[in-house]
Amino acid sequence: MTRKNFLHASICALAITIASGAQGADVNYDQYGDYAKYGAAADVPGACSYQAIDQKDYSGRTLKVISHAVPVIGEPTDLHARQFEALTGAKVDVVHIPFGDLYQRIMIPFQTQQAAYDVLFYPSLWIGDLHGFLAPVPAAYKEVSGMKDVTQNYKDVATWGEEMVQYPVDGDRHYLKYRSDIFDDPDMQAKYKTETGKDLKVPATWEEYNAVAKFFSGWDWAGDGQPHFGSAEVTKRDDLMFSAFISRVAAYAKNPNVKGGFFFDLETMEPQVNNPGWVKALEMFIDAQKAFPPGGANFGLGDEIFSFGGGQALMSYSWDDAFIQAQEKDSPIRNKVAAAPLPGASEVWNRTTKSWDKFETPNTPPYITWGWTSAVTKASKNQDMAFDYLCFFSNEANTTLDLQIGRFGVNPYRTTHFDPKFWQDKLGWEPKVAETYVKTLSGMDDSTNRVFDLRVPGVNQFMSSLANGVAEAMAGQKNAQEALDGVAAQWSEIIDKIGTEKVRDAYANVVALEDHGR
Repeated sequence: MTRKNFLHASICALAITIASGAQGADVNYDQYGDYAKYGAAADVPGACSYQAIDQKDYSGRTLKVISHAVPVIGEPTDLHARQFEALTGAKVDVVHIPFGDLYQRIMIPFQTQQAAYDVLFYPSLWIGDLHGFLAPVPAAYKEVSGMKDVTQNYKDVATWGEEMVQYPVDGDRHYLKYRSDIFDDPDMQAKYKTETGKDLKVPATWEEYNAVAKFFSGWDWAGDGQPHFGSAEVTKRDDLMFSAFISRVAAYAKNPNVKGGFFFDLETMEPQVNNPGWVKALEMFIDAQKAFPPGGANFGLGDEIFSFGGGQALMSYSWDDAFIQAQEKDSPIRNKVAAAPLPGASEVWNRTTKSWDKFETPNTPPYITWGWTSAVTKASKNQDMAFDYLCFFSNEANTTLDLQIGRFGVNPYRTTHFDPKFWQDKLGWEPKVAETYVKTLSGMDDSTNRVFDLRVPGVNQFMSSLANGVAEAMAGQKNAQEALDGVAAQWSEIIDKIGTEKVRDAYANVVALEDHGR
C-alpha cells in the first residue's frame, strides 16, 4: 500500500470526513483540539477544497516549511500540514522558529544559495528583502474563490511591483478597542462631565484618547474591587513597539494633501522620522504613560492582549488579538467591547509648506500594519505541491475555523469575513459588537490616505533604530526631538550602506500603495 493510500484510509480516524462524491459537504474536525469546539465547516468546491486536494497524489515527496513558533501561525501551519499529508500522501516537515530568529533563518539559506525550504511563513513587511527569492503566485491560484475574495489591501500587501509574490493567509491592521459598557454608562458619563466639563465619548483624536485614559486610571471603574487603568499599549522596545508608535504617528504626519512619502521624501530620500508630526506623536506617546497599568511602560504584545482582553484597561489599539480575547466565551467582558478607527489629529504636519494644516474633521489614516503571510521559494523543486498546500491552508473551511482561535494569528482578510452575521451566528457576538468590528476593519479598504509598513531592504535595521530612539524618549533619557533626530541620522546611514537607489526603488512601491491604491 502506498503512503497516499495508507494515509487516505485513515482519514476517518483523523476526523477529516467528507461525504463521498458530495460537493460542499461539511468537513468534520473532531480530533483537532480547539477545532472540536466549533464543529464542522463547509468544504467550498474549488481547487483548494478538501475534495480537490484529496485527488492529488504526492506520495514519496517531501515539502519543507519554515514557520513561526507555536502557537501564533505555527500551530495552524502544523494542523493543516497533518491534514495535507493525510489527503495527499506527502510528507510535510515544518520547522518552527522564534520571532527574533526567524528573519535570519529565512535569509541565510537565500544568501548562501541553499534550497532549504519550499514554503515560508513570515511577517509581510519583509517583502522588501525577500521578493527576489520568491516564486510569483501562478495565475490559476489567483482565480480560486478564496483568493478572489481577498480584500484589496491584502492583495496590495502580497504584491511587489506588478507581481503577487506572497500568498495571503492573514489580514492585520491597528484599530481602537474600547469598553463600550463604560462609555455607555450614564453614571460614568455624568462623573466625567462633572469632573472635566466635557462629554464622555469615544476618542476622535489622540489628545482625547490620552485625556480619557488618564481620567480612568487608578480607580475601580469596573466595580470589581480592583484598580483599573485607561490604556494598554505595546511599549516594549524589542516587542513590536515600533508598530504601536507608527499608529500614533499616522494621524500627525500622513497628510492627505501631501504625496510622495511618509517615512521618507521619495524624491530626496530624506528621512521624515524627525519632522514635527513625528515629534508630536512621540510627545503624546510619552504623555500616555500616565494612564498605563503597573508595568505598562514595558508591555509587549502579550501584555497588551491580557490587559485589555482581561478587563484591566479601558482602551487599547494594535492587532485583533486583544479584541478576540475579550470576546472569548469565558471572558468577563464578553460583548462589553467595541471597535473604532484609530484616533486622529486636527492638525497635521505638511512637509511641503513646513507648516501645520488644520482639519475640521480629524485626519485618521488607517495603518495597514504587517501581518503574517506565506510564499513559495523560487528555488523550490516542489512548487506545485507548495502552492497546493498554501491554497489548502487558506481554503474557506479551514479559514472559517482558524479565524475563531485567537492564538492562531489568523485575522480577517477576505470580503466574506466582514459580514457581521458571521461573528453573530458563529460566535454569539451581540450585533453591536459585530457591527463595530466589521465596519472598522472593512472601512480601511476605502481610504485613499493610508499608511503601510516600510517594506524596503533593511527594514529590520530601520525599525530597530526607531524602537531604540522611541524607547530612549519614553524612558526620559532624551526629549522627543533629540531622540528622533538620532533616529533620522541612523536612517541616513542605513540608506547609504544599502544604497539610496535600491531603497528608493523599493520605497516607491510603498508610496504607490499609500497615495494611490491599486
